[in-house]
Amino acid sequence: MSGDEKNVPKRRFKEFEDTKAWIRSKIGKTGYFYYGKSAPKWSVTIDAKTPCVRYGELYTKHSEIIDKIYSYTNIPRDNLKFSTGKEVLVPRVGEDPLDFANCSWLSISDVAIGEMISVYNTEHNPLFTSYMFNALYKYEFAKRVEGGNVSNLYYAYLEDIPVSFPSIDEQEKIATFLKYISNLITIHQRKLEKMKALKKAYLMEMFPVEGELNPKLRFVGFTNDWGQSKLGEVSKLSSSKRVHREDYAEKGIPFFRGLEISKLGSYSKLEDLLYISKEYYNNLKDKYGVPKIGDILITAVGTLGNSYLICDNTPFYFKDGNLIWFSDIKINPQYLNIYIGDGIGKKRVLESATGSNQKALTMVKLQDIQVLIPSKEEQRKIGIFFQNLDNLIIINQHKLDKLQNIKKAYLNEMFI
Repeated sequence: MSGDEKNVPKRRFKEFEDTKAWIRSKIGKTGYFYYGKSAPKWSVTIDAKTPCVRYGELYTKHSEIIDKIYSYTNIPRDNLKFSTGKEVLVPRVGEDPLDFANCSWLSISDVAIGEMISVYNTEHNPLFTSYMFNALYKYEFAKRVEGGNVSNLYYAYLEDIPVSFPSIDEQEKIATFLKYISNLITIHQRKLEKMKALKKAYLMEMFPVEGELNPKLRFVGFTNDWGQSKLGEVSKLSSSKRVHREDYAEKGIPFFRGLEISKLGSYSKLEDLLYISKEYYNNLKDKYGVPKIGDILITAVGTLGNSYLICDNTPFYFKDGNLIWFSDIKINPQYLNIYIGDGIGKKRVLESATGSNQKALTMVKLQDIQVLIPSKEEQRKIGIFFQNLDNLIIINQHKLDKLQNIKKAYLNEMFI
């Protein structure tokens, strides 16, 4: 695939490299719009028979293609608008201007289309058109939005947007290729969701419920009741020394806030990092100490109770007040991280939060939280079990991220 300075994309399938350039036009001249008709929330009932698509589902249920129906309405058919299997649906209302980039090809015929949806009917490949709208025109759509908290996008404002289309054969090739990648992403998303659900199920069964000292599910050979200790008895709780904005550097040692710790704890990619100089970091390290392998950080302001177990020697420092530092841990750190980060332990952590307008975790309250503790060997086995499960989740998350990045790259290069 390749491209040149003519009206062609950067990346093109070989069989189309020597064909003519894409044809310039405007959205309103390559198809026509109309609005869907009423299928309000109250009409979507268990016994309703008519399949429908409502505008909120464009944000929450579908991507570039609608091939599954989630709602049924009891509105009489004569009062509805139905699909032919060729339409591209554009949200008409939303809370954020970028909501309107959630366009979908309604590939199923005889489906009612809700009133808060702009329907684009075109002789061009509708899946290609859906991908193109989402890839290229989200900011163009956003600029044409009207309203405040709930904004509107009237289709009349879209009709003058310039577009370029290749031949139908090239459209179909691009659409089929992108659909293949999208299907792979969906498969990996479902696999990842199943693994996370499996972890959640194990967390519920491998830790005692409130008021109990034995979990439902245990490794063979363990029968003794679990003990209890206060969090302050099994770990030292502290914070960092304050780092002021003027101490930030363009590069050097990463400086983490609650956002970064939440991402690290959920194996997400870090972006837009802050830094402090290596010299400043070494000064803090020498005077006050820094987190090391086996320590735990937990978010204390904003999003509460997200924990991160430090597993390597990569240097970093962290923001005071936003995070609480667990060090000198006297029980298995992997076990403690799982306990306070999920299930009954996290429930107790969150219940300790103080404040009215903005809740926060405090070292004083956290120190008194009761921690359920099995034997050292059972702690070790639980820690290893969940670490292995987390490793599988990480591997699949990385595969999903890679596929999403590949799709993003192709979307950027396969359209004009």
